[in-house]
This record gives sequence, structure tokens and C-alpha cells, in this order.
Amino acid sequence: MTKILVADDEADLEVLIKQKFRQKIREQEYNFVFAVNGVDALQKLQQHTDIEIVLSDINMPEMDGLTLLSKLSEQNSLLKSVIISAYGDMDNIRTAMNRGAFDFITKPVNFQDLELTIEKTIQQVKLMRQTMMAIKENNILKMYVDQTVLNFMNTHEFEASLMRNEIIEATVVFIDICGFTSISETETPDNVVQLLNSYFDIMVREIISQGGHIDKFMGDAIMAIFRNDFHLDRAIDAAMAVRNKILSQPIHSGNIQFAPKVSIGINGGEMISGNIGSASLRRLDYTVIGDSVNIAQRLQSVATHGQIIISEFSYEKIKESFNCKKVGEVNLKNKLKPLIIYEVVD
Repeated sequence: MTKILVADDEADLEVLIKQKFRQKIREQEYNFVFAVNGVDALQKLQQHTDIEIVLSDINMPEMDGLTLLSKLSEQNSLLKSVIISAYGDMDNIRTAMNRGAFDFITKPVNFQDLELTIEKTIQQVKLMRQTMMAIKENNILKMYVDQTVLNFMNTHEFEASLMRNEIIEATVVFIDICGFTSISETETPDNVVQLLNSYFDIMVREIISQGGHIDKFMGDAIMAIFRNDFHLDRAIDAAMAVRNKILSQPIHSGNIQFAPKVSIGINGGEMISGNIGSASLRRLDYTVIGDSVNIAQRLQSVATHGQIIISEFSYEKIKESFNCKKVGEVNLKNKLKPLIIYEVVD
């Protein structure tokens, strides 16, 4: 539904609009809000922040339509305005266009033309919102991806790579911030998100410094993947750095008192790498799946505060490089036999 503000001091225009667009109103395609002048229009815009289109007369008491146009361009660049006026001379049209009007309709109003103009304006608003969203997403992408990768994403080679599914040898790391969900029950959303993002930023830097990449953020947890040479060693190095950096964070952050700790599960092995999701929804994630991934997540679930847990299989590969201690056997979900697990100490 599109919400439209009509600013005009002629009371009969409100009646005519409600009559001519009664089907659109009944079917909830249009929702009209009416104002008697520019001052009233600005007040209505504050009350109805979801208004997308303004239809305005020029000659109104207190504040005319051309002044209103200037105020609208200062307040909301996404609002689109259409002038409806009996003053259809070129000077008024040029002034209106220079002050940001999207279109100009002369009185007496041809309602068929008005409907076509409204539909055209709605499409323009949608296009602007899509463009703004694309710019926002692109700017966010640039924060995490360097220019070489962005250039590669514009090539046919990149398009082909999106459809490539393969078995890879890699290490998966799951990192969870222990007890973080409890503060979300007592703190404001802004404070919670700001603090969580600050912790994530620390983790991301340590993961990237060891050649890993972030697969996804899951609530207050991170899934990261390490590939190529010494992927298991680099994953453990990153995990220890994350644990130490998080432990060194202050207990007080703004108004929140929280002593951050992480629990980490790490597992290496074969896994399937591919573009997984729903094509019909156009939501696909290039990620990894398989038993090795599931084990990593379940190892994280048995890790306690400050622990980095690995399987015996991983321990045998890195025992000469890292100091580990045996934890014992654990029963993991969907595993018939218990697994022997180790904690990475340093």
C-alpha cells in the first residue's frame, strides 16, 4: 500500500479524490492523508513517516506549495512530489521543477491523468529505494572485500564459480560468545547490537589475519572456514588469538556490565563446498556442509567458557605444534560412538 499526502486548501478536492479512487482505497492500494496547507502538511509528515508521495497545490494559506517543496527536499530526499495547481504557467512549472517536483498537473484535475501520474511516481519511488539499498549493500560489501575480489565478481569466471560444487579439505571453526543472550533481556537493542558488533569485529580481524574467511554470523556466534596449506594450524592460531583478545575486553562497556568469554569448536576434514539455498527465493549461500562441519558445531556446544575443543583426529595432526590436554569421551548428537576430545591449551 502506498501512502499519499494531499496538501490543498480546497475541501472539495478531498471529496473528489476519495470518490475517484474509492476502489484503490478499498483494495488498500492507496492510503490518502489530507492537509490544508504547507504547515499542516509538514506536521502530517511527522505523524506519518511512511508517506511516499506528496500531491500539493501551489496557492495555499500560511505556507504555499513552492515553499513546501523546498522544505520537503531538506527533510526527505526519497519523497516524491507532484504539483496540482491552476497556475500552470511556465514560470511556476520551472520553479516547481527546480525545487524538486517530480511532475506537474493543472486544474481542473483529469483524474485518469492523475492516476497515471501517481503510478509513475510510485515506480520512481520504488526504483529510488532499490537503488539506495543496492548502494548500501555495496558499501557494506566494500567494508569486508578488497577491490581485487570486487572486480572479479563482475566477470564471467565469477558467475561460473558460483555454480561449482566440490569436495574440499578444510577446517571449520565455530565461536560462540558465552552467555551473551542473557543481556539482551535487560539491555536496549541498540546497546546489545553495538556491543555484539564490537566483539565480532575483534574476531573477524583475527580470523582474517590467519587467512580464514567468515562463512556466516549466527546470532551471537561465528562460523569461519580455513582452506589451503596448514588450514588446521591456522584455524587454531586464530581461535587462540580470538579467545585471548575477547578475554582482555573490559567488563564494563558503556552501561553494560558483561565479562565476555568464548567457547570454540574446531574440526578439519573433507566437506562439500557449494552454493546452497533456494533459487526461487534468490537466496543462495556459498558455504560448506558435511559431517566434518556438523562435528565442529557440536564440539563447540560441549566447550565451556574459554575452551577450544578439537577431536582426536585433529589432535593427532597438530599435537607436535600445540599444547593440548585430553578431556575424555563425549556423546555427540547423531554419532553412534562417543568421540575422544582434546582442549587446546596454548
